[in-house]
Amino acid sequence: MSTIQVLKPKFHIDECLEQIRECLEKGWTGSGFKTAEFEQKWKEYTGHKNACFLNSNTSGLHLAVNILKRNYGWQDGDEIISTPITFVSTNHAIMYENMKPCFADVDEYLCLDPEDVERKINEKTRAVAFVGYGGRVGQLDKIIALCKKYNLRLILDAAHMSGTRVNGVFPGTWEGVDVTVYSYQAVKNLPTGDSGMICFADEKLDAECRMVSWMGINKDTYSRTSSKGTYKWNYGVDYLGFKYNGNAVMAAIALAQLPYLDEENAYRRKLCSIYDEMFAGNEKIRIIGAPYRDECAFHIYELAVPDREGLLAELAKHDIYGGVHYRDNTEFSMYTYAQGTCPKAHEITQHLITMPLHMYLSEDDVRRIGEIVNGFVK
Repeated sequence: MSTIQVLKPKFHIDECLEQIRECLEKGWTGSGFKTAEFEQKWKEYTGHKNACFLNSNTSGLHLAVNILKRNYGWQDGDEIISTPITFVSTNHAIMYENMKPCFADVDEYLCLDPEDVERKINEKTRAVAFVGYGGRVGQLDKIIALCKKYNLRLILDAAHMSGTRVNGVFPGTWEGVDVTVYSYQAVKNLPTGDSGMICFADEKLDAECRMVSWMGINKDTYSRTSSKGTYKWNYGVDYLGFKYNGNAVMAAIALAQLPYLDEENAYRRKLCSIYDEMFAGNEKIRIIGAPYRDECAFHIYELAVPDREGLLAELAKHDIYGGVHYRDNTEFSMYTYAQGTCPKAHEITQHLITMPLHMYLSEDDVRRIGEIVNGFVK
């Protein structure tokens, strides 16, 4: 039996190389050309009105906070409500702008619990950062309602949500979501090397984002290069910007991968259904469910078990490697001020285990993994 990893991307190599070859032949591997093409394809695929291709989801989260802070007059020390069950970039992005993450607890889907979010709102609260954990939409509709009630901005960290829909509609396009940020990092459902997309609902903020993501320059290099090959050197710098732009090689890979995304997400759901069947009768295993399960992208499949470390070791004996997504962020030194504020998150993070889930797994592989898990957790 070969080794089974927790996450393993599948690249459609011939299509990727064909797209990359075009970049190399044209001598254009930076922003523009393929990045503009992928932005258009992403808008057509998702229904977003705006899309700006970046070098990572993390860059997008920082840009979201940076641009909203400037446009809405937020101050240093103001707060954004966020989740402790996420990759640290969600909360680091808030700290980058001298704002403070205020942690709210999680619900049964490991997304923000609307009731606790409302309890955490105070006079310094300016926004909510909602993470679509594992591709799940959670109770995003209720979070939107709260943001409208209290006049808060809403940032959707959709790093796991490429392809997730609700009744055929991408949640990031819902009215009330101010900005959505996607990830095409190396092991995501739509993998590249590393890249992301930021989608502002407001066209003016999108235009500002394009400048801020390219050092604040008001004309990008691609648009300053004419079809005759001449280069217009003159430009202005309107913002203190960042070097967050995506490049054509990553966009080329994304263009090659996008046509397969829905098909591969469907296969992920099929494998998750088998896992569900395997664990349904085990009272000691908690399956992390998903609303609108038949449209969830399922970037990761999670269980909560009594002895997580023991199960990881047992799986490793069979050359099967699980993971943990994620450690409660309030355990990290910079966020210890919030320890004890999210008891559900703190409890479940001690028991979470990520099961292998990727395109190289067969249905029989999943059944074998399920049998090993059930044999240990009893």
